[in-house]
Amino acid sequence: MNKIKPWLSAMRLRTLPLSVSGIILGSCFAYYNGRFNVLVFVLALLTTISLQVLSNLANDYGDGVKGTDNDERLGPQRAIQSGAITPGQMLEAIKFNILVVIVTTMLLIWIAFGAGSILYALLFIVLGGFSVYAALNYTMGDSPYGYRALGDVFVFVFFGLLSTIGSYFLYIHKLDHVVIIPAIALGLLSVAVLNLNNMRDINSDTNAGKITLAIKLGKERAKKYHFALVIGAMLLIVIFSILYYVEPYNFIYIMGFIPLIIHLKKVKVAKNADDFDSQLKVVALSTFFIATLLGVGYIIY
Repeated sequence: MNKIKPWLSAMRLRTLPLSVSGIILGSCFAYYNGRFNVLVFVLALLTTISLQVLSNLANDYGDGVKGTDNDERLGPQRAIQSGAITPGQMLEAIKFNILVVIVTTMLLIWIAFGAGSILYALLFIVLGGFSVYAALNYTMGDSPYGYRALGDVFVFVFFGLLSTIGSYFLYIHKLDHVVIIPAIALGLLSVAVLNLNNMRDINSDTNAGKITLAIKLGKERAKKYHFALVIGAMLLIVIFSILYYVEPYNFIYIMGFIPLIIHLKKVKVAKNADDFDSQLKVVALSTFFIATLLGVGYIIY
């Protein structure tokens, strides 16, 4: 167990609910339209989880070897930072995880499209390649985008648009306007989680030379940006439910707004890194809760 614990910590399992939110939401809308496939759902979840774990391991490695993870950083201690896992061991785990992603991605594409949709299959192979690139290059490499205040853009695209619209496309094999607004809202909430993380680490990231959008904005403007992300996402979800109203059940996701509203009140008065760190799990789990209830609200109709 002493050997397993550092790896479980490095995988940061608490990030997984957020990463699969788009898959669940896209799958629910596909089910509502009569095109759900259990095997596609399972493989999509496995692929997304594998990509998230790959990203977490790569972030641990990138920040660890660059010295960004140091004694100033708050939050859970990273594996390389603590010395529990060596950079060499982490790099081998990253390589293995890339193989896992390739296998699950190819199986997913084959089950979703078979041999009859070569262009769609090629498109998703390219998207899979970009996903691996994004997972690795957030903190790894000579010019990681996470060090150039581009993390918000990548999170919005991959956790919101690609996750939700892409998973829906795997079932339906076409783009559909019905998933666009939910995908944008989910992307905004996912960026809010990253922004919280970046507000928490403003001091340590600044000292380490890591430039995030929170550093560029400053703490007070980063708070306003955070409010815009969360409130904007909630408004979009309400607008979507009004535009695509079917039954009162469609609004059961409102229960997930309650912790977010409380969260915003706490962020408003937050002063130190611990205040932001305590809210990370709130937003991540609320996003998962809202995505699930939003999707289920249409399934149970």
